[in-house]
Amino acid sequence: MSANEYSAEVEPDRRPPDFVAPEWWIYRGTGHPLHDVQLDQVLPPPPPWRAFRGGPLPERDAPPADDGETERRLGSEVHMTDQHIDPHEVDMVNASLFLRRPLLVTGNPGVGKSALAFRIARELRLGRVLRWSISSHTTLRSGLFEYDAIGRAEAAGARNAATMRGADVVDDPPIGEFIRLGPLGTAFLPSRLPRVLLIDELDKSEADLPNDLLSIFEDGDFRIPVLERMRSRSREVSVFTDDPGAKATVIDGRVSCHAFPMVVITSNGERDFPPAFLRRCLQLEISPPDAGKLAAIVAGHMLDERGEHKERLIQEFLARSAALDGLPTDRLLDAIFLATSGAYQQNDLAWPRLVDALWRRLTLVP
Repeated sequence: MSANEYSAEVEPDRRPPDFVAPEWWIYRGTGHPLHDVQLDQVLPPPPPWRAFRGGPLPERDAPPADDGETERRLGSEVHMTDQHIDPHEVDMVNASLFLRRPLLVTGNPGVGKSALAFRIARELRLGRVLRWSISSHTTLRSGLFEYDAIGRAEAAGARNAATMRGADVVDDPPIGEFIRLGPLGTAFLPSRLPRVLLIDELDKSEADLPNDLLSIFEDGDFRIPVLERMRSRSREVSVFTDDPGAKATVIDGRVSCHAFPMVVITSNGERDFPPAFLRRCLQLEISPPDAGKLAAIVAGHMLDERGEHKERLIQEFLARSAALDGLPTDRLLDAIFLATSGAYQQNDLAWPRLVDALWRRLTLVP
């Protein structure tokens, strides 16, 4: 069955009973890692208008290993199958990979928007997810790089003071010691495989940030002015990156991507974005998980070993979530964890009150 056939027959978040995954899918949505192949071996070349030629590629060109955040978000085991996935969601992730376009993901709080980035990274073996959490004070530059000009001036002052005291002359630390690439800047370093970049809750930003992102999304590069100014003296500068303990070489003060990153941008739908920004993104609205997917999520966190109450709690959670226009999935995990930890006792009148307190509408408790 082709992608067009199933999308015409069913709602985007519903699968026909005989659903077969389309052959063009690379990412399949289950979280099971690709085996024996790397993404660049199976991913077609980009369209000409989305081809980037940044370089040179680093000698050790492999994504940094996951730092444990993926297991915390998704659980230590993978229980998803083709019958748990939303075909429309997987369509859009693959389209984003093929077209080298950012994916703007909307949906109710707690439906798994951020978790999607970690599932992509685990399944495609793309290493540690770069996470850029947005607030009302976030600027484009803070995502690209930070330059500690004050720290550099203090180091120079300390050197001059030591010289005046007659101490041995010590060279100034290299300028790269005072520059750190942010998660956005690190994602655009040249590499053979794309990094996964999660831009979390973009709707919290100031009005200008979405438009400020257009240039890097379109051009795939950015400049670090302080390094550009000194390129005649030092073309290559080693700087820190957003990956713990890692450094990268910047040439001529410019960072240019080779593989456009897999950018997942989440939004809770609290604001509208400019048309120019939306034109450069693919858009996906995530639906609340059904009972089968919730059971797979619970199993992934290994909460079903003593799960005699799991199925009942899932059905009660779905009913309560529908009545309240959505509840975050982690509240179900909280309830099942308490139940499997012994908090639930048959005929215990306190248990319904506890669950009711956990599964409240996402507003302030009166």
